[in-house]
Amino acid sequence: MILPAIDILGGQSVRLLKGNYNEVTVINSNPIRQALQINAAGLRALHVVDLDGAKTGLSANIETIIEIRQKFNGFMQVGGGIRTFEQIETYKNIGVNRVILGSIALKNPDLIQQAVKKYGDLIAVGIDGTDGKVAVSGWLEQSDVSFETLLSAMQDIGIKNFIVTDVSRDGTLQGPNVALLSSLQRTFNKANIIASGGIARISDLIALNEAGIQDIIIGKALAAGTISLTALAALEV
Repeated sequence: MILPAIDILGGQSVRLLKGNYNEVTVINSNPIRQALQINAAGLRALHVVDLDGAKTGLSANIETIIEIRQKFNGFMQVGGGIRTFEQIETYKNIGVNRVILGSIALKNPDLIQQAVKKYGDLIAVGIDGTDGKVAVSGWLEQSDVSFETLLSAMQDIGIKNFIVTDVSRDGTLQGPNVALLSSLQRTFNKANIIASGGIARISDLIALNEAGIQDIIIGKALAAGTISLTALAALEV
């Protein structure tokens, strides 16, 4: 599954460079229009992140996300600052197909366990970081916990889907960290490792598929024009 990304900051679709909130590029002032363009190209999956929420823990762009969900035809997963059952319930009720929990996986694993028990596969976990160590709070804080340690703990409580981002590659168009992603997929072969960060060209998607990665998130490459929506749609046929 190919998932074009819409990252929302201040109501606009943006890209950050390596997760830096001071390195912001506006992609589309109207994220709803962007979602419709993705649909029009023939793609039926979407990855949406509330970047304001990732910093504050508040669903700051919820109205925009609700409108995207109402108008986008297909699978939609949402992340960014989701740290309470109330937020999960809200996203479930508006028809979001998958809710991504990030920092809370490290800070409050009990909540993750309760969420999985209640919502099952609606819940996914985002594991982001640099040099194999997890970052939290919208990538603003670096921990000493390894990707493998967190992934193992989350898999043990029932998480199946993991969005894995090498922050040092995110927004750089330098290519994904295939070695990290493929290693995690081999080690945790019952998990679904979803690739994010650094993807620049169609050959990157092919390399990830060959490494056993089936689901791929694409952001900056679409904005920069190194990959087109048309080319992605052709791969999904």
